[in-house]
Amino acid sequence: MHAHIIYENEDWMPPLRTALDDAGIPYDEWFINEGHFDVTGTPPEGVFINRMSASSHTRGHTAGVAHTRQLLAWLERHGRRVINGQHAFELEISKVKQHAALEQAGIRTPATRAVVGGPEAWLDAAHDMDTPFITKHNRGGKGLGVQLFNSYSELETAVEQRAIEPSPDGVMLLQQYIQAAEPFITRCEFVDGELVYAITSDTSEGFQLCPAEACRTEPADNETPDSLFALRTDLPSALIDKYKTFLKREQIDVAGIELIEDADGRCWTYDVNGTSNYSPDVEKAHNLSGMAAVADLVARCLEAEAAVA
Repeated sequence: MHAHIIYENEDWMPPLRTALDDAGIPYDEWFINEGHFDVTGTPPEGVFINRMSASSHTRGHTAGVAHTRQLLAWLERHGRRVINGQHAFELEISKVKQHAALEQAGIRTPATRAVVGGPEAWLDAAHDMDTPFITKHNRGGKGLGVQLFNSYSELETAVEQRAIEPSPDGVMLLQQYIQAAEPFITRCEFVDGELVYAITSDTSEGFQLCPAEACRTEPADNETPDSLFALRTDLPSALIDKYKTFLKREQIDVAGIELIEDADGRCWTYDVNGTSNYSPDVEKAHNLSGMAAVADLVARCLEAEAAVA
């Protein structure tokens, strides 16, 4: 019995492969975009690791999300263990569903409106929004498409100039902008309900804050790679406990949860990422490994499946 990795982004695979190899876990890989599977057949035995990203369309894998939704339903109908299965994936591809689940768990989120339709619908929904606010995609990733507007007229201008890219699922979000006390956000990495570690991400250069090796850009002069990210150890324990409860309730095995703190010290949670990628420099500096924690979870799941086979 071995693991099966469901994925669409080759750039994110090397750290997971290394962690599974180091743990001695046999695995194969299922590249998911266009394709087929036998609905009336039986899936292979083993544990499935869902690494499909909500931003797959940005890499030309537009069909990947739809394919994965059907595939996960098939796997779980046959009782296969899927790490970040159907329910978790539905939250991964819908920030509307994320926010509703976070609110239900008593976790503070920014005021958010879901808008279905094109530019006229965005303008109509924004008429009585407090400013500043941001637009963002309901289904997205890496902060792509996020734009800040300080006034309604700025949004009108952006619409006139066709400067706003619509969400791939047709649902645009208008969201309260939280002014951070300091120019960073915090991302908490969880595996199997436990906090592995948290990092801060510098927001002074924008909203694209993917910490993975594949997302790194060339540093400026006198700047070290990954300088945007640093380990954080002072998060309120009550908030971490709420996150743990939320993850258990929503059946999310692996996630990076992102938050902002305002000038009054209030924490605002705004995103849950099921395809966590980890900062190699932060991990090296502090002897940490998110993917090793994922591999450990896979090993325990395989042991559990083997025990009942």
